[in-house]
Amino acid sequence: MTLYILNGPNLNRLGRREPGIYGHTTLAEIETWCREAAGSTPVEFRQSNYEGQIVDWIHEAIDNGAKAILINPAGLTFTSVPIMDALKMFPGPIIEFHISNVHRREAVYHKSLMSPVVTAVMAGLGPRGYIHAVRALTEMAG
Repeated sequence: MTLYILNGPNLNRLGRREPGIYGHTTLAEIETWCREAAGSTPVEFRQSNYEGQIVDWIHEAIDNGAKAILINPAGLTFTSVPIMDALKMFPGPIIEFHISNVHRREAVYHKSLMSPVVTAVMAGLGPRGYIHAVRALTEMAG
């Protein structure tokens, strides 16, 4: 059973985007770490700048019987009812992940629409936090 790792808008710019907040690690490096942390669990690692594409991938995860979802919805965390609604349909564990501690940032980043419908939230651990999230989901999904 597959682990879906879904990344939202602007995360394709990691390594160049606001390095003071997000560091210099690229999304490709994060993908490598996630695949290593998942061990023998297959991983679908994806990124999109488009809300509908992320919704479609959540539907795909549901239809394909995915094991778990790790999602960093990025800016869509605070605005996307469609992503929230799609996540509510997923029967397995879901971790909402943020590289930065969103609660130490501007007020617009303090109210997640995803948090009430996911299993757990991880924030502020930096790019390597993805490794911890993958390991946690692997344990949670059994």
